[in-house]
Amino acid sequence: MDFELIASSLSKAASHKADALLVLLPEGATSQDWPAWLQDPVQQGDADSKAGSVLSAYRLPGAAPARVLLAGVGEARPKDVRAAVAAAMSACKGAGIKRLHVVCVAAPTAAALRALVLALFDATYSYGTTKPKATARQLAQVRVSVPESTDVRDLRAVLLRSVAIAQGVEEAKEWGNRPANHATPTMLGQEAKRLARSGAFTCQVLGPNEVAKLGMGALQAVAQGSAQPLRFIVLQYNGAAKTEAPVVLVGKGITFDSGGISLKPAAEMDEMKFDMCGAASVLGTFRALAELKPAVNVVGLIVSCENLPGPTAVKPGDVITTMAGQTVEILNTDAEGRLVLCDALCYAERFKPRAVIDIATLTGACVVALGAVRSGYFASDEALAQSLEAAAHEAQDLIWRLPLDDDYAEGLRTNFADVANVAGRAAGAVTAAKFLQRFAGQFAWAHLDIAGTAWKSGAAKGSTGRPVGLLVEYLLAQAASLQASAGDTGKAKAAGASKAKPAKSIKASTKTRKAQAELAKKTASPATQGEPGKLSKPAGKVARLALS
Repeated sequence: MDFELIASSLSKAASHKADALLVLLPEGATSQDWPAWLQDPVQQGDADSKAGSVLSAYRLPGAAPARVLLAGVGEARPKDVRAAVAAAMSACKGAGIKRLHVVCVAAPTAAALRALVLALFDATYSYGTTKPKATARQLAQVRVSVPESTDVRDLRAVLLRSVAIAQGVEEAKEWGNRPANHATPTMLGQEAKRLARSGAFTCQVLGPNEVAKLGMGALQAVAQGSAQPLRFIVLQYNGAAKTEAPVVLVGKGITFDSGGISLKPAAEMDEMKFDMCGAASVLGTFRALAELKPAVNVVGLIVSCENLPGPTAVKPGDVITTMAGQTVEILNTDAEGRLVLCDALCYAERFKPRAVIDIATLTGACVVALGAVRSGYFASDEALAQSLEAAAHEAQDLIWRLPLDDDYAEGLRTNFADVANVAGRAAGAVTAAKFLQRFAGQFAWAHLDIAGTAWKSGAAKGSTGRPVGLLVEYLLAQAASLQASAGDTGKAKAAGASKAKPAKSIKASTKTRKAQAELAKKTASPATQGEPGKLSKPAGKVARLALS
C-alpha cells in the first residue's frame, strides 16, 4: 500500500478521485462548514458519530468517489478508530476498492492515526500461502486528509512509524498463520535470511552441529523427537555506535508443539502451530527496524524446533544439561518452551546486553490469569519494567506485570537435578518465569508471556501479530534515550573543556559525567522522549510511503 498524508478542507478532500471516501465523524464536531452531502445526513440523524456506526451512500453530489462511507469514531480514542475502520471496511468488502481516501473531520492524535493505519492493514490482510484461490489485498493507495489548520510534520513521523510497525505486525501474522509444514525451523531460517538481504541487519543460522558445539543441551533435547532439524537464528541490527550495548530479543519458535511424550489433548491441537509466535514477533520487529533504522543496537535470537513424541524423544524423568551447565529434570515434556529459551538466554550473555527480553507463548496458566486482552510480563529490573509499560501504552499493546517472588521457585526443587522444568499447576506462569530467571541473572531481563494474545480462536482464528508494536516502540524509545544521553554528554564535555581546572578536578568531573550518563541510560522513560530524529526529516504538507 502507498500512503499519503495531506492537509485539506473537507470539500477539497471530497473532490479527489478515489474508489471510496471514508469520512470519520467524531462526537461534537461542528457541521457549520461541511458540504451539504455530509451536513444533511448528520442533521437528520442518519449519520451517527457513535464509534463503529456506518452509513454507506453511492454517488453523492459533490463527492468525487462513487462510494462514500460516514463512520462514527465517538471520542476518537484508538479503540474507537479501530472500530470505525473495521466496520467501514466490512461494509465495502468485495467492492474491489484499490484507492481509498480517508477524511479525518477533526485532527487525529498520534494514537488515533496509528490506530487508523493498523486497522486498515488488519482489515485488508489476506492469508494466501496455502489458499491459492484467496483474494489478495486489493487496496493499494490510501490518502489521509486532516484539517487545513493541522501541522502535518508531527503526523508525518507518526505515519511513517505506524506503517513500519504495521508491516512488522503483518510479517508476524503471516508466519504465525502458516501451518507447521509450511513454517518449519528451516523455513524460518530462510525467511530470516531473506529479510536480512535488505542490508539493514545481518543473519546467521545455526544448525544441529553448531548448536551441539555450543552445548545447548536443552534445545537439543526438545528437538530430538522430530525429523525436522532445529535452527538457532541470530539477527544483528547495528544502528548505534559499536560501543553501545544491544537490546537482545529472544523468540520462542516451536513450529509445532504436540506436547512430546506428555501429549496434549487432540481438541484444538492444530492451534499449536502458533507456538512459534514469539519467534514471528522477532522477525516482525526486525522488519520494522529495517524501515525505521533507529539509532540503537538490537540482537534477535530465535530458537526453533518441533516438539514431537518420536522414538528418540526426550522422556519425563530425563535429566539434561543446559548451555549454562545447569542440569534440568524434565518432569513434563510439554513444558518445552522454557527449555529452548534457557539456552538462548545463556547465549545472550556474550553480547553484554543493555537488556534482554524474551517473547514466548509459554503457559496456559497466563491465559487463565489474563485472557486475551493483556500479555503477562515479568521483569527483574525496574527501569526495564517501566520502559515496557510506557511502550505498551504507546503501542496500545497492553501488558500486565506478574510477580517474581523467590518463594515461587520452591516448587522447582528436585532430588535428581539442579532444577525441575515444572512446579505443579499453581501459579504456572510465575513458576515458568522463575525457571527462566535462573538463566538471566547477569543482565536486566524481562519475559513476555503472549500465550493469550498471540492468536485468536474460533471463527476469527488467526495470529494477531502481537507484541510487535510494543517491541518496536520500546526500541524507538531506547534509541531516543541514547541520543538524549549522547547529547547531554557532549554538552558536558564542551562545558568542561571551556573551563580551566586543575587536572584532578577535571578527572573527577569526567567520572561524574560518565556516572550520570549511565544513570540516564537506565532510568530514562520512553514516555518523555520525542520522536527519533530520523523520522522527522521530510518537509512540506504531503508524505508518501511505498510499501511492499
